[in-house]
Amino acid sequence: MLDYDNQEQNRRPFWLRALWKVTKTASVVLILSFVIREFMFTNYIVYGQSMMPTIQDGERIIVDKIGYEIAEPERFDLIIFHADEESDYIKRIIGLPGDELYYESDTLYVNGTEVEEEFLEEPRSEASADGFTDDFTLQDLTDEQTVPEDHVFVLGDNRQNSIDSRQIGFVQQEEIVGRANLTFWPPQNIRFIK
Repeated sequence: MLDYDNQEQNRRPFWLRALWKVTKTASVVLILSFVIREFMFTNYIVYGQSMMPTIQDGERIIVDKIGYEIAEPERFDLIIFHADEESDYIKRIIGLPGDELYYESDTLYVNGTEVEEEFLEEPRSEASADGFTDDFTLQDLTDEQTVPEDHVFVLGDNRQNSIDSRQIGFVQQEEIVGRANLTFWPPQNIRFIK
C-alpha cells in the first residue's frame, strides 16, 4: 500500500519529477562549490616571471585557504597574499616571525645558520657569475633586526626579477590567502608544488 505522499508524487508528470531531481542536485552542487571555493580552496592564474622556474607565467594553481587556520606558515611555503587592494602575489616564505636573516655570497642565513635553498639549484646554475641573490640584511632593507610578530618575509624564486619583501616589506599574516598546492593547467604541467 502506498502512502499519500507517494501517490501524490506518482501523479506528477515524469518531466516534472525529473526537473525536481535535477534542481535539487544542482542546488546541492552549487552550495558545495560555493563553500569549497569561498572557505577551503581557490584557484589563481600566475602572471609574470617572479616565481620561475618553480611556477611558469600563465600556469593555474590550486590554493589551500584553510591550512593556515589550523597550522602556522612554514619556511619555504609558496603563498598567495594580498599585496594591495588590487593585486595578489605569489612568493616563497623565507623569514618567519622572530627570524633574523641575511644573504651573503648568495647564501641564506637564518638566525646565524646557513640554510640550503634546494629549489634554487637550477636557476642558480643558469645565473651570471655575479650571483643569484644580492647580499642584504633585514636591517638594511626594513630597519628591523628581526621579522615582526604576525609577519613573514617573502622572496620570489626568480630573485633577479621579482618584486617581493625587498621592495614591499614584510607581509602581514592576515593578508595571506593560502598556500599554493598544485598546478593544474596546462595539463602537461600538472604537479604538486614543493
